[in-house]
Order: sequence, then C-alpha cells, then structure tokens
Amino acid sequence: MLYIFGIILGYLMGSIPMGILMTRLTGRGDLRKVGSGNIGATNVMRVGGLRLAGLVWLLDMAKAILAVLLGCAIGGDTFGAWCGFAAVVGHCFPLWLKFHGGKGVSCLFGVVLALNPMMFVICGTEWLIVALSLGYSSLGALTVFVVAPLLGFVIGWRIGLAILGICLLCLWRHTENIGRLVGGTESQIKWKWKK
Repeated sequence: MLYIFGIILGYLMGSIPMGILMTRLTGRGDLRKVGSGNIGATNVMRVGGLRLAGLVWLLDMAKAILAVLLGCAIGGDTFGAWCGFAAVVGHCFPLWLKFHGGKGVSCLFGVVLALNPMMFVICGTEWLIVALSLGYSSLGALTVFVVAPLLGFVIGWRIGLAILGICLLCLWRHTENIGRLVGGTESQIKWKWKK
C-alpha cells in the first residue's frame, strides 16, 4: 500500500499546473488561451517573459524532485525514479485540467537532477547548446530524450528503464513539434527577459 501511495502522490504532485497558477497570479490570464496553449515554461515565456518562465520551470522541476525524493524514502532510488515517472505523467495528463497538460521536459529535468546531478549537468548543457545555437527548444529536448536514457542505463538498468519510459512519453508529447521541425514551421525561441 505504501508503494501505491507513493505513485499516486507522485502523480498528484506532477499534476499541479504551475504555469497556469503563476500566469494567473501575475495577471497574464489563462495560459491555455494564449500563445501555443501549452501550460509549460516555453509558452509562459511567450506571454510573461524569461523570468516568469524560469520560475515556472523551477517549480515544475521541484514537484518532480519531491516525487523522486518521496519514492527514494519509501523504496530506494529505483522506486524514486518510478515516482518521478508518475510525476511526469501527472504533468502531461493533470487530473485538474481534464488530462490536458504539458510536455514533461521540465519535470524530466527534475527527475534527472534528483537521481544524479551530474546527469542533470550533462543533459542541461546539451539542451542549452542545441537550443541556443539552433534556436529550437523542442530540438534540444529531443536530443535530451536520446541522451538521458543512455546515461540512466550507465547508472543502473532499472533506473535506465524508468528514464527511458519518461523520455518515450515526452517524445510522444512532442509529435506535433517533430512534424513542424520536419516541415520547417517550428517556432524559434524568442528570448524575452520580461513582458
């Protein structure tokens, strides 16, 4: 029962829509009705600037970190990784928003940081290099979806499986982005410090 509780709580923590909460608190309206309509940090930057987007990114990471730490306390690192997976599922399919959520990248980074800070540094550096040099946040994320599971399997195959599961979910959530990248219509990042 404790393990079931951990998974459910991980999902519920992941379901907290930080992007919507922060844009409403700062008077930016309903995030689902502006920009791309996504509740993640990239869309927050479009409507609220880089500082607000950074705050949302950190809060989304934090809820995944808490889920992992809870799982680690209950059943060790492997169970912590699966509680992190539950948090990512919650972020992508939040109960409170009729299961229409974000794409999971910020939560993925939270899971990775909680499990292995060095893996976080490697994945974060890779994302920054790709996103800043080519101008596409989604392309940086797609590269992370390849790199993170490989690093996870270096740590241990059970943790690697959990990270692979997270990355496959995030990859599926990026199907439209992939189509736009292939078609040359994907929006590039426009760095706005404030709005």
